[in-house]
Amino acid sequence: MNTTQDHIPIKDIVDDMVLLKTGGGALVLQVSAVNFGLLSEREQLGIIVSFAQMLNSLSFSIQIMIHSKRLNISSYLNLLDKAQQTQTNTLLSKMMVNYRLFIQTLIKEREVLDKKFYVVIPLFKLELGLITSRETLRQKIKTTLLPRRDQVIRQLARAGLKATQLTSDKLTELFFDIYNEASFAPIHSRQTQPATLKSPQVVKTPKKEPPPSMPPPITRPSISKTHPFVVEELEEG
Repeated sequence: MNTTQDHIPIKDIVDDMVLLKTGGGALVLQVSAVNFGLLSEREQLGIIVSFAQMLNSLSFSIQIMIHSKRLNISSYLNLLDKAQQTQTNTLLSKMMVNYRLFIQTLIKEREVLDKKFYVVIPLFKLELGLITSRETLRQKIKTTLLPRRDQVIRQLARAGLKATQLTSDKLTELFFDIYNEASFAPIHSRQTQPATLKSPQVVKTPKKEPPPSMPPPITRPSISKTHPFVVEELEEG
C-alpha cells in the first residue's frame, strides 16, 4: 500500500542534518532578512557586492528557499480584547476598538504573510562515493558539509546577514509546515464596544427648498471610504 511518505524525498533527520532517500544529505540555514529599500544607495551597493563575492567564492551548489506562510494573528486580537476590557479610560477604550476593527479590515482585504528565508547546502550521492554503513554515511555528510556551512555563514555575515543552522526539531517543524499547510479559521468581526459608549443618534431634519431667487445650494462631496479617519465595521460572518 502506497503512503504519502513514499513521495517525500526525506529519509530521516538526525544530528541536525537531512538524510535523503537518494543517498545524499543536506544542511539548512535560516537567514535573517534586511529591508533593502530603506538602505542608502551606498549600503545597497555594499550588500550587492558582498553577496556577489559570496556566490563567486563557492565551489559547491546551494539552494535559496523562501517559505511564505499565512500569518495567524488571532492571539494578537485576543490580547487586544483583554487590554480593551481592562481599560478604564473611555477615550482610550474607544480608540482600541477602532484599532481592532482596522486590523480586521486589513486582514480581510489583504493576505498577511510571514516570510522566512533559508539556504540549503546539499551533498549529492556522487560526491560521497561508496558508503558501506549508515554510520559512515552520517560521518561523511557531517565532515563534508560542516566546512561548507561555516564558509556560507561567514560570507553571509559580510553582507550583513545572520545565518544559523536549523536543529533537528526546527527541521521537523519546517518540513511539517511545508507538507501540511495549516489552514486557519477566518477571523469574524464582532462588536467589542463597551456598554458605556453609546452610538450617536442621527436626527433627520426635513429638507428645505431654497427660494427661487437664491442660487442652488452647493453640495459637498461625500467623504470617501478610504479616508484615514473613517473606520468601517465588518459584517458578521
